[in-house]
Amino acid sequence: MIPLNPWEHQNAIKALYSKCVAGVCTKHGITRMELDILLFLVNNPCYDTATDMIETRFVSKSQVSVSIKLLEKRGYLRKEYVKDNRKTAHLKVCRGAFPVIEDGRKAQENFISIMLQGFGQEEIEHLKQYFERMWGNINIHLKEEEE
Repeated sequence: MIPLNPWEHQNAIKALYSKCVAGVCTKHGITRMELDILLFLVNNPCYDTATDMIETRFVSKSQVSVSIKLLEKRGYLRKEYVKDNRKTAHLKVCRGAFPVIEDGRKAQENFISIMLQGFGQEEIEHLKQYFERMWGNINIHLKEEEE
């Protein structure tokens, strides 16, 4: 018997998150992928390239590329290049995106508060540790598969 089946509930988790952020997308006239990119960049400042997003979030290159172009057109993102390296674009969030990000973060906080309702602080800390270990195991396995 399998002691834990996290994949059985992944669609419910995705559905809840989608429900929580849908109003933000509607209010600001952006797609879910565009919102995800903005939130990824502000929530993970050490990751600032399209490749970082693709490798960390396991999303398609084409979706990320199209969404970045649309965010640039809106003035929400700009690309910066490190001296002598025109291949790697570092993505910087522009001021115009701040209202979207603020609403997005509130939606994320609502999502987390729903998920963690009834949990004590100690339980939450344990969950963080357990999930970090699981993500580490998953990433090690996926990297082994690539080799």
